[in-house]
Amino acid sequence: MNGRLLIANRGEIAVRIVRAAQELGLTSIVVHSEADAESLAVQLADEAVCIGPAQAAKSYLNIDAILAAARDCRADAVHPGYGFLSENAEFARRVEAAGIVFVGPDAGLIERMGNKSEARATAMAAGVPVVPGSPGPVVGIDEATSVAGDVGYPLLIKAAAGGGGRGIRTARNESELREQLPLAQAEARAAFGDDSVYLERYIERARHIEVQILADGERAVHLFERECSLQRRRQKVFEEAPSPALSEKARQQLCESAVALAEHVGYRAAGTLEYLYDDDSGEFFFIEMNTRIQVEHPVTEMITGIDLVREMIRIALGQGLSLQQGDIQRRGWAVEMRLNAEDPDKGFFPSPGRVEKLTWPTGPGIRIDSLLYEGYRMPPYYDSMVAKLIVWDETREAALKRAARALDEFCLEGFTTTAGLHRRLLDEPAIQNGDFHTGSLEVWLEDQSQALSQSESQLRSQAQSQLRSQPQSTSVEEAS
Repeated sequence: MNGRLLIANRGEIAVRIVRAAQELGLTSIVVHSEADAESLAVQLADEAVCIGPAQAAKSYLNIDAILAAARDCRADAVHPGYGFLSENAEFARRVEAAGIVFVGPDAGLIERMGNKSEARATAMAAGVPVVPGSPGPVVGIDEATSVAGDVGYPLLIKAAAGGGGRGIRTARNESELREQLPLAQAEARAAFGDDSVYLERYIERARHIEVQILADGERAVHLFERECSLQRRRQKVFEEAPSPALSEKARQQLCESAVALAEHVGYRAAGTLEYLYDDDSGEFFFIEMNTRIQVEHPVTEMITGIDLVREMIRIALGQGLSLQQGDIQRRGWAVEMRLNAEDPDKGFFPSPGRVEKLTWPTGPGIRIDSLLYEGYRMPPYYDSMVAKLIVWDETREAALKRAARALDEFCLEGFTTTAGLHRRLLDEPAIQNGDFHTGSLEVWLEDQSQALSQSESQLRSQAQSQLRSQPQSTSVEEAS
């Protein structure tokens, strides 16, 4: 394959796309900010273009600067990665208007599926079950209380244009709904420039399960599901594939619904359909669609053996969907642990710094997607995720044991990461048994925090007792 692919992103996903482009025979071109001039993606890419200062608004979110770079380097296609402009319809539209291929769905579909309220209506039209709630955005408190009368409490108030867990509030009764609705609308307006909000039933013990699809505008296939229930502040922390909760019958129904929705909208690209799964009732409900590659895509690649980034580039460049559903087989179990430059024992305080020493785990079934190398100093301007440790084995039990071994081998000196948190999680019986939901990690973290505080209090008390038991100096000579 010939051509020039511009990568409009940074970090590990930029590295990931550079590698896929080079394997396809494409020339890889990375855009970067001044702060990322020494990044691994810049070092590995065939070409690199600086597009602005460190602030994302002046570089990675600057459409004019990225398009100028694309034109100057004669790019044939632009891959947006995830985050930044990856689900920005205006960006996709302007890339296409410049005569350059956007590696993703067209702008109209990004707009349609990016608006959660509209995506919900689209899913209902395709016959895909959605969480009971308002059929669209609610205008005022009278309409909201009317919906609550039909659906019941508790309710989630969600920004129609929201994403990444932002713009979500909970109302457990009418009083809270009256209080939270205007706050949610104001928050949505400030964060997304759109104050539209809608209501959904809050399922307290739900699992977050998502289905990976590939589609070429006419036909879609699924690559099974991922379980992403372990979340902190609605941000995914630990993912695995397949889900330990699903029966084969439920898995088939879930995956078929995702394919039906993708084909209903004529989707073309890699995409992910997210669902809530009620462990008690066995029901699943569509909640939203992500029109881009996901952070957690490697666990799907590990159980199917299919390179998702390569496939989405091929589809974007007009080669069509090469896979039939029967070609896609599931094998073994994979888990992904996000390693962030944060100190989980200090309230996840940011911990940027320079990589003084780095030893990655190795061995069968282990994959590292990272932006780090020894000597690299992390710029403090961007997301704190520095690596993904992905582990595969024949069974879930074996994969978790291999993950623990991999974390024990991992060594990074220079700053703190969340690796220790993952190591403790792997020792938890609930994790080992697959017995958790979307609220489990928050509860576990609170218990860990309280235990740590009690331990520190006991140590301080012991130290004070020891000091009080020491004989007191009675002369200058003794004191000195």
